[in-house]
Amino acid sequence: MKFFIAFLLFLSACTYDTNVQAKENMVGDQIEMLPWDQVNKILPKYSKFTVMDVESGKKFKVQRRAGSHHADVQPLTSKETKIMKEIYDGKWSWKRRAIIVIHKGQWIAASMHGMPHGAGALENNFPGHFCIHFYGSTTHRTNFMDLSHKLMILKAAGKLNEYAGNADPYEIISAYIAGYKQQDASIISAFSLQELQGKRHLKRIENINLNRMAILPVEDLADELNLEVPVEIDMIIRNKGRKSFNGNIYLVRFSHADVWKIDTVRFMEDLQ
Repeated sequence: MKFFIAFLLFLSACTYDTNVQAKENMVGDQIEMLPWDQVNKILPKYSKFTVMDVESGKKFKVQRRAGSHHADVQPLTSKETKIMKEIYDGKWSWKRRAIIVIHKGQWIAASMHGMPHGAGALENNFPGHFCIHFYGSTTHRTNFMDLSHKLMILKAAGKLNEYAGNADPYEIISAYIAGYKQQDASIISAFSLQELQGKRHLKRIENINLNRMAILPVEDLADELNLEVPVEIDMIIRNKGRKSFNGNIYLVRFSHADVWKIDTVRFMEDLQ
């Protein structure tokens, strides 16, 4: 009888542990894309929460330490720092990544970069803090959302294609180039006519900037199905250095009801 009771207690403990783990690993019923002014109250200073990287699924725990336009956070421990660095392939980087912030049952779409900077207060082997942006967050220097952070938030919320479907040609070009800047194939694909080939080559583009783009009034494009947009682009290519591109980006749509897409094959050929 004692053995039977002990067995039931053991079985109950195992079931409880499994349920706790399942709840922690379960995708939220709804990933929310909440505005920063609301998140600022949900995650006040010194609050602790979990960050999940969308691409890898890896999770680590952090604490918000400061920040008024976005959240300045730090990994809680050296173990959490190690996980974060693994997400960035072992090298700290300013590249943005789509993340989900998990806090008390809420799953909130967000974006982070992976570069320690500024001051840090925790013993975590992380020299400073890093930034997490939510929808409506801004940098310290501007009153506007950083485009790359915005795209990563949309990606985390599953709204990237919706954004691409409502964007004008110039917003599409800006987002497309930002995809290369962040070395993110899913962002590029959302705005591309063709499926992206040779994704490994993305890593060769260490940085890219859209310096100039000729813009016509959007209403003048209402009847167009093809569009050539003159651009000036600067890039840094791994092992090759700086490269400039002065040419056109070509956009097409098959009817006036369709969304604009960039001809990636032609763009890559022109870059060569």
